Amino acid sequence: MIPPVFILVRPQMGENIGAAARAMLNFGLERMRVVGPRDGWPNPKAVAMASGAGRLLDHAGLFPDLAPAIADCDFVFATTARGRELVKEVVTPERAMQMARALGAEGKRVGVLFGPERAGLENDDIIRANAIVTVPVNPEFPSLNLAQCVLLLGYEWQRQSNDLPASVMELARTDFASHEDVDRLADHFEERLDAAGFFFPETKVQGMKANLRNMWSRLGLTRAEVQTFHGMLRQIAYKLKHQRD
Repeated sequence: MIPPVFILVRPQMGENIGAAARAMLNFGLERMRVVGPRDGWPNPKAVAMASGAGRLLDHAGLFPDLAPAIADCDFVFATTARGRELVKEVVTPERAMQMARALGAEGKRVGVLFGPERAGLENDDIIRANAIVTVPVNPEFPSLNLAQCVLLLGYEWQRQSNDLPASVMELARTDFASHEDVDRLADHFEERLDAAGFFFPETKVQGMKANLRNMWSRLGLTRAEVQTFHGMLRQIAYKLKHQRD
């Protein structure tokens, strides 16, 4: 699998280059190229902003213009939020990184172009690309910071390589309660509520108990939480008993 190379075209601020490097490394991408940076290269502000991702800048390719920067690429994406008078396939970041993975698996080299902060990529840059990547942003404020755009594409690249479920319940040193644990808690609550006269009138008792049982099973309680509820009920009963005494 050949990961894509991210190509910053005429970036203006060193801080944004450094932030882009950090965003890339966050998602396992380490191939950066820099085309005609406004403030020269190397850039001390980029190094300072990159922090732990400085090695990406150390090994970044420096090019005077775009043509040599993409000369070895088999497929190039251009990121832009603006409509252009060009006939090209327009894809989302998700689809772009799906295509990049498929091409990379075949040994193809993929480049992703990111334009300068002030105005983005020019038509002459986009003409060289095979497809356009457009982020579905607010049409009234479509401008993305350079590092933000890099982050979005990097995230999509890494997300598609992981088999993580969309939702995970993190358990802190405990396990989910068993059905038996939950049933015992429901029994305990029914006992205390019955003693307090909660279940009334008689015609509605079964329905009230069924609703409570359904609630307990729906909550997804941990064993520690079940024990906490038991403790609360015991303490309430203890206090009420001693108040009566």
